[in-house]
Amino acid sequence: MESKVIIVTGASRGIGLAVAQSLLAASHKVVLVSRSAEKLQELKNAHPEQVAFLAADMTAEDTAHRATELAILTFGRLDGVVVNHGVLSPITRLADSSVEEWKKLYDANFFSALALTKSALPHLRSSKGRIIYVSSGAAISAYTAWGAYGSSKAALNSLARHVAVEEPEVTAVAVSPGRVDTDMQKELRERGEAMAKKDYEGFIADFEEGRLVKPELAGKVLARLVLDARGELSGKYFKWDAPELAEYRQGL
Repeated sequence: MESKVIIVTGASRGIGLAVAQSLLAASHKVVLVSRSAEKLQELKNAHPEQVAFLAADMTAEDTAHRATELAILTFGRLDGVVVNHGVLSPITRLADSSVEEWKKLYDANFFSALALTKSALPHLRSSKGRIIYVSSGAAISAYTAWGAYGSSKAALNSLARHVAVEEPEVTAVAVSPGRVDTDMQKELRERGEAMAKKDYEGFIADFEEGRLVKPELAGKVLARLVLDARGELSGKYFKWDAPELAEYRQGL
């Protein structure tokens, strides 16, 4: 496959780091965005011709433009975006939460994703590129105290649908990677007491009994999708292990 240029957000750890490593191993070029620069600099040092990075908060007004501009100035094109950044908190019941907390989460999980989508679209039209939104099972199910997070991921799913109908040259797919062994799962185990007891204990058991998905596994599937997701997937939401994505899991 010809080398492609991909933006990956939330790239310093967990799923985003795994996506970046998978793309680099396949000789593609990446523009990595994260608030923390240390891991991004390590990747840049290891792959100097393949990596450009931006240490910035995705909720900052100019980050989306800076990331897209960095891709074009450094590599001359943009073929895909993996929108992976996001936050889980507040893990709070509706009656106990504040509108300001929800707004802050939506800035991180949705509005920054919208800004990056808008910035990338002109270039993705030219390359017939792809946007992969990292969604969640919480987008289609309800967990006590997950109202802010789940509804923000549902909004991402809707954004993918609207990109699909408005931008026929761009393939946009929302994917839930399942319960992945990341810092977000750790945060949930440490701060999820407001959840329903049965749900909370289910997350604890998945960790203790080794059922969490490895970031490397989810990352490889997302990397394959941003490189080669079929057009008929556009606008849809899938779990990472759905039958429709079987070809993207081959050999894993």
